[in-house]
Amino acid sequence: MNQNKIDFPHFDFESEFLQLGFTKVCGVDEAGRGALAGPVTAAAVRFKTLEYPKTINDSKQLNSGQRNRIYDEIIELAEISFVHVGVNTIEQVNILNASLKAMAEAINQLPSGCDCALIDGNKVPKELKIESRAIIKGDQISASIAAASIVAKVERDRLMVKLSKKYPDYSWHTNKGYGTKEHLRMLEQYGSTKEHRNSFLPLRRLNLG
Repeated sequence: MNQNKIDFPHFDFESEFLQLGFTKVCGVDEAGRGALAGPVTAAAVRFKTLEYPKTINDSKQLNSGQRNRIYDEIIELAEISFVHVGVNTIEQVNILNASLKAMAEAINQLPSGCDCALIDGNKVPKELKIESRAIIKGDQISASIAAASIVAKVERDRLMVKLSKKYPDYSWHTNKGYGTKEHLRMLEQYGSTKEHRNSFLPLRRLNLG
């Protein structure tokens, strides 16, 4: 593996496992872990060939227009799946375990399956029965993980826009449930909703949890 090739996501990790005999290598990432409202969303992406969008990058390094454009390219070149794990589960099992649960379910829901998973971060869901590797900052160096970060972010953003229509006071169509000054101000004024993570510190500080 080319350890120096780290400027943009590449296919070295995927190629390594394909050369070892694995045939369906996917990348996995989540979005929304630090938000105050809404689900945590995980996505799994498996490119069908060695072709992937050359402008791909960690979703946090892209603006909304870029993410949506690359998302459309991803779905032309890859199998994808995504899973939303809601607030009730987040509150019951904590955000880390909810994120891992979402990742495992996304992997299991890939249409053609997966025999090897590359997972962003330093933990692997314990229930996985396939080969897996946790890669710290994987969304910056693995094309499949970067693609998963984009899919998860786009799908979660779309859901938050829909939820914003149900709860218009919190501007989720713009802040996507994150703790912006405006969001916190609206929490102080209107209180929390059933989509808010009341166990999270900012809400506890507002005595909303």
